[in-house]
Amino acid sequence: MPTLLHLDSSALPLGGSSSRDVAATFRRAWEAQHPDGTVIHRDLAADPLPHIDAAGISAAFADPSGHSAEQKTAFALRDTLAKELEQADAVLIGAPMYNFTIPSTLKAWLDHVIVMGRTAGDAPSAAGTPVTVIASRGGSYAPGTPREGFEFVQTYLEKVLGGMLGLEVDFIVPELTLARSNPAMADLVELADASRTKAHEDATEKAEALAARLAA
Repeated sequence: MPTLLHLDSSALPLGGSSSRDVAATFRRAWEAQHPDGTVIHRDLAADPLPHIDAAGISAAFADPSGHSAEQKTAFALRDTLAKELEQADAVLIGAPMYNFTIPSTLKAWLDHVIVMGRTAGDAPSAAGTPVTVIASRGGSYAPGTPREGFEFVQTYLEKVLGGMLGLEVDFIVPELTLARSNPAMADLVELADASRTKAHEDATEKAEALAARLAA
């Protein structure tokens, strides 16, 4: 049965985080299609990975037989994360915008899982795996908006996930999520609600479409 790798990175809990809420909708739809499937869930906020260090970097380029104790530990973590990606039939990532880019917890996962000559390079080991990114944001950074040039979530992840890891990347973007809590955005509430509704609909449709594709 198919395996879904699900990563959450929002510091906020379910019910208070748009990326978590939409990702949960995707996952429910996925599990409805694959009740006997496997879901590997990493909550990168609740259980953050350590930032990559010298041991983790050097271990990836050194002969494993000569690894120090620190390198062995660091390499084991990177190997585990790489295997989770390689074994997944689909990937789901909650990536809220924090200060114009992704949370540092998600960046830490990327730094570990990007292994040159394995998951990245001329023949990425997980190439072609579909990944759905829930890229929520408090405002709007869509083309034509005043802050279009401040969007570093989609622009970064499409290069890293698609360009380096060779994954098939698709984005679902719930925007204006702060409209109901920020008085200055009161006139955008209707647009925010419509964006949220569409994001949940898109998540359900995307999960079902992927399930049908994998079953074909």
